[in-house]
Amino acid sequence: MELTTEIKENINKSVLCWLATVSTENIPNVSPKEIFNYYGKDKIIVANIASPQTVENIKQNPNVCISFIDIFVQKGFQIKGRAKIIGKADSEFLEMENILTKMTCGNFPFLTITEIKVEQIKPIIAPKYILYPETTESEQIESAKKTYGI
Repeated sequence: MELTTEIKENINKSVLCWLATVSTENIPNVSPKEIFNYYGKDKIIVANIASPQTVENIKQNPNVCISFIDIFVQKGFQIKGRAKIIGKADSEFLEMENILTKMTCGNFPFLTITEIKVEQIKPIIAPKYILYPETTESEQIESAKKTYGI
């Protein structure tokens, strides 16, 4: 399943995402990720900076869910797919590393990358848009700024 321009733009505006995995004991793990981007037409890549549980879970069960939103507009996407851990010995590591290192300016070293092949995409939308359909994104941004004291 391909990532649309809208999804790629949303990824570029999001400063944090949440990656959900599950252990072999069926214990869920949701971990915030700061360094992530899209890769090609149908993949998302995430730098594994401080992610031992995420990496271990993916090695045992590759099914994951990643979510990201624009905190002001309060819209985003939930993406489900299959993940794999990319290490330095993998042919695509260097290209992926270059994309993610530009985001970190070299300040966050990482030895592996989580690659997620997109299988399902679902929009995330704040309930206010549904309960009050006349709500505009501008109104939602102003409300969020007020809530966050900005």
